[in-house]
Amino acid sequence: MIRRQRLAAGVCALLAALTAGLAFPAGAVADETEQSAPKVELVLDVSGSMRTRDIDGGTRMAAAKQAFNEVLDATPEEVELGIRTLGADYRGNDRKTGCKDTARLYPVGPLDRTEAKTAVATLAPTGWTPIGPALLKAADDLDGGEGARRIVLISDGEDTCQPLDPCEVAREIAAKGIGLTIDTLGLVPDAKTRDQLSCIADATGGTYTSVRHKEELSDRVGQLVDRAADPVVTPVATEGAGECAAAPALKSGLYTDREEFGQQRWYKVEVNPGQEVRASVSVADDRAVNPDYGVLLRAVTLHGREIVRGEAAGNGRTDVISTGLRYPRPESDDDNATAETVCLQVTNSFSAAAGVKTSPGLPLELTVDVVDGPSKASDVAAFGLGRGWWLLGALVLAGFVGGLLWGWLSRWRVAVWRTN
Repeated sequence: MIRRQRLAAGVCALLAALTAGLAFPAGAVADETEQSAPKVELVLDVSGSMRTRDIDGGTRMAAAKQAFNEVLDATPEEVELGIRTLGADYRGNDRKTGCKDTARLYPVGPLDRTEAKTAVATLAPTGWTPIGPALLKAADDLDGGEGARRIVLISDGEDTCQPLDPCEVAREIAAKGIGLTIDTLGLVPDAKTRDQLSCIADATGGTYTSVRHKEELSDRVGQLVDRAADPVVTPVATEGAGECAAAPALKSGLYTDREEFGQQRWYKVEVNPGQEVRASVSVADDRAVNPDYGVLLRAVTLHGREIVRGEAAGNGRTDVISTGLRYPRPESDDDNATAETVCLQVTNSFSAAAGVKTSPGLPLELTVDVVDGPSKASDVAAFGLGRGWWLLGALVLAGFVGGLLWGWLSRWRVAVWRTN
């Protein structure tokens, strides 16, 4: 569900990365209590098409086995890992039976590398591609606990067990609110396969990657397993107000809220001189909506003057829309300068399709980060160039000097030619 606009709000992605990658300041309100062990389940397509020899001269199955063995060797000790297959056992043509063909090859838990590798060695391409049923079973395998949970799906084709749409299955998993992320890797550069695997990943905030080489597959699976061991930041539920004066005061952190169709939600942030507030917002359409919609994030003063804004638009092809902004407050020579209240306004222009309930509101995720600003706040904008103005000035000066020299040389050569 979360196709992140492919992702149109690049600035939002930058802000999210900064928030996830840095520890929150002491005043952060996000819950970072100790979590249980992170869990990962590798879900591998073992259908008959995995016999195809098109990855570095070998079969897709051989590439997957090599990747799994390398990942098993490098899996962090704190990660509990399991392996599930789809299409590995049934060789017949009965669709009903083939679409139940998913099995737990190695249970999710503390990793015995030798045992897991032995299980991987037994795999042989066999049957159907029941992606939807495999995802449901994998979600059950990872059920329980509060740590990070991640499914890594490797497939070389579309699900062959419709109408159980794997994209809808992923949406159902996301709707449970259990914090499970599905990442997908496609071994075939086919448009339909890419679209389906992308949709599965987007539904839970995961990633889709197309891989064509053994090394790429090993590296990517390893990265995703390592990512599960990263600290988990739990969003904090908040409730925005209809006006800034009544808005909740937020510190650096990750927040969730609900916003009705076409509604405004207000939040407040305190920014001291020399600090910079970075904010991003994502609004998801978790139900059928009309195409052509947008989201607006504004930073304004208590008196209503707009400071800066971020906005993004969608056309019905994405299930989430995101945008972000940055506001650096300049340093002050006044030692008694107080914090400035910055009001953050979130507005959406979604409209519900006919017959669709408008309550509860749409899921909203807001990231706020208050950090030390640059030495000169005015350098942040610089008309999009930042400190690139120095380079631009140097290029202009070099061009001017070069033009003078070239003109002088040209006139000298003409003078010499006339003399001769």
